[in-house]
This record gives sequence, structure tokens and C-alpha cells, in this order.
Amino acid sequence: MQRYEEYARLLVEVGVNIQKGQNLIIDAPVDCAWFARLCAKAAYAAGCREVIMKWNDDALTREKFLRAEPDVFDTLPKWLAEFMNGYAGEGAAFLRISASDPENMAGVDPDRLTRAQRASGEALKPYREATMGSAIPWCIASIPIPSWAKKVFPGCGEEEAVEKLWAAILQAVRVGGGDAVERWRTHLDTLQRRMDTLNELNLESLHYKNSLGTDLTIRLPEGAVWAGGSTVTKSGVPYIANMPTEEIFTAPLRTGVDGVVYAAMPLVHNGVIMDKFHMVVREGKIVEVHAQIGEEALRAAVTLDEGASYFGEVALVPYDSPISNQKLLYYNTLFDENASCHLAFGEAYPECLKGGEDMTKEERQAHGLNTSITHVDFMVGTADLRITGRTRDGRDVDIFIDGNFAF
Repeated sequence: MQRYEEYARLLVEVGVNIQKGQNLIIDAPVDCAWFARLCAKAAYAAGCREVIMKWNDDALTREKFLRAEPDVFDTLPKWLAEFMNGYAGEGAAFLRISASDPENMAGVDPDRLTRAQRASGEALKPYREATMGSAIPWCIASIPIPSWAKKVFPGCGEEEAVEKLWAAILQAVRVGGGDAVERWRTHLDTLQRRMDTLNELNLESLHYKNSLGTDLTIRLPEGAVWAGGSTVTKSGVPYIANMPTEEIFTAPLRTGVDGVVYAAMPLVHNGVIMDKFHMVVREGKIVEVHAQIGEEALRAAVTLDEGASYFGEVALVPYDSPISNQKLLYYNTLFDENASCHLAFGEAYPECLKGGEDMTKEERQAHGLNTSITHVDFMVGTADLRITGRTRDGRDVDIFIDGNFAF
């Protein structure tokens, strides 16, 4: 139990970095109630004003999408919008325990999933703007559940699979065998050094190429900023949005992406697995998608709204990194994206543009950042990925060689 308590404290004290007198919203599966209680206990010990639970359940969610009346998926319940937007407006912290069956929505009508996501995206705009714009602290983390663990370790019995997934997760988040907080400080220092190097280069573009067939040029907007590790709220409170995190990221120029990009790993989105896919991109827009598995769901994801067809994030993760070296496919983007360089179609983070967090949405758009009601990461990093940067003073520099940082 000690390692689980240590993990819960890490998420509360370092992840969302709960402040005295602040409310904490915990969004968790009912299967993870025991761990949510540990997080609540840690939050109260740190001075949290109140812990408010928001429960979810794979089985009930699947039943709803299979059997509910069609019009259910065109609106979000008013109480839920008021709950999320209201607490975000009051400055609450949000902790989400991400644990679900990767195939929970297999066989569900993709149109229902798309309509529900559109309805949620529109109704929760204030909440999304608060999280994407670093107005409030938030953190996404995971613990095992049997259905997920069996997918990651299909040859094991349920109990063994869960224990193996626990061991992998705790290793990924640097829990066990010492002071996790101190290990995170060291890790964040490493990310900061690489961010400083990239920001000093003042890159104009990146060119990606590998043996899968990726041949992609990504231009960056004027004033692009590389971020990663911890983020600081507008009120000056540091937090870590993803635990684990190995990435350094920025925003591409909305109309500045051209070429073809191949996914290096499966993507799980909305409970559907998409695999062996690639996209053709022209002037920033995804104009073709091809997938051996989940093509219909992928096509729906990149047409959710106008901004879903454009990119909002470019992230660098070395192939030789702690999560990648586990040689596991997690079927969970929180982990898989931190094992591989990745891109995201949809919304860009305002922090990736100098002064972006103080701009209006229209001002960010004018500077070349994409806006959308979605943000979906997919993995593109391979052992032979080469990324060449072009600086704004015309120099070509190696960013990645054979899947790893060149510096």
C-alpha cells in the first residue's frame, strides 16, 4: 500500500500541486475508487478545501452509446456543463485517473461518438480554455484496471496482468526506491535544458523522415516556444499536466505542414483502436487518411470540426527513453505518446506562442495557431527517425538522428 500512497501524494502535491483552500475535482472510473480515496486523503492532508468526485464507468458508458435514444448524443447535460465550467471558473484543480478498456467502444456507431464529442466540446468551452490556457492546474495519470491490463499483457491471467501493469506504471512515473519528488526535479531539469537549447535555435521549420514513409515538413509560427515538463498557471503555481511526461513540444504553423506522415504505433481514441495509418497533409490540412484498422473512426476524428483537420502540436520524445525502453504498447495515449515523438491534430496550446496565454483566441489564430474542440495525439517516432531543423537565419541543424536527440 505504501507505493500507492506515495503515487497518490505525487499526483496531488506535484501533479496538480494543490494549494491550501483550493477545491480538487477527481474524475475517476468506479473501478479505481480505492485509489481515488487515497488521492482525496492526500489532498486533504495538503490543505485542500474540498474534494469533489466525478465518477465514470466503462460498462455504463458502452451501454449508453449502444442503446440510448439518438438525440441524447447531440447535447451535454446542463448540470455537467455547469459542474465542469463552474469549478474551472472558480479556480479548482482537476485530477483525472485515465483507465479504460482500449476497445470499450468497439462496434459503437462512430456517428454517435462524433456527435457526443462535438456536443461536449461546445458545452465545455470555458473548461477547455481554462485548462489549455493554464488558468487552472490539471493532471492526467493512470492506474491499472483488469480489462486494460489484459490488453497490454494478453498472455497473463488477470491478477498477474494487473500487477505487471502496476509495475510498469510506477516505473514510468518514477515511484518506488527513493524520493519520487527529487527524481522528478532531476527529470524536469533535463527537459528544461533541452527546451532551452531548442528555444535558442529559433527554428523556422522541421523536416521529418523515416523508413515507414514519413516525409513531412513542419513550419513553426513566429514566436514559437518549446514547452514541456511543468507548466505554471497564470497565478504562478507550477503543475505537471501529464504524469508520466517525457516530451518537449511546441505548436506548428496552422497552414505550414506538408507531406505524408505514418503512425508508428496504434492510437486508441474514444474507445476505438486505429492502427497502421497514414495521413497526407497539404498546407496544414489533412486531406487524406488511410488506415488498415479503424479508418472510419480516424476519418471522423479529423473532421470533427474545421480545426480537427489541422495540427496543434509537435512533440519530441527520444526513442531511447524510459517508457520506450519498457518495450510495451500501453494502448493508452498518456503512456504511448511519452514513448515516441508525436503530433496532435486539433487545438494548439497557447503557451507554445510567446505571449499566447495573454492573447484572445482570434489573436492566436492571427499568429498562426490552430483552434478546435479536439486535441488528439498520435505517435510517429521510430528508431530511424531523422529530424532536421532550419533556423530563421538559414542554418540546417540536426535535431534527431536515429530516433534520438542530436544534442
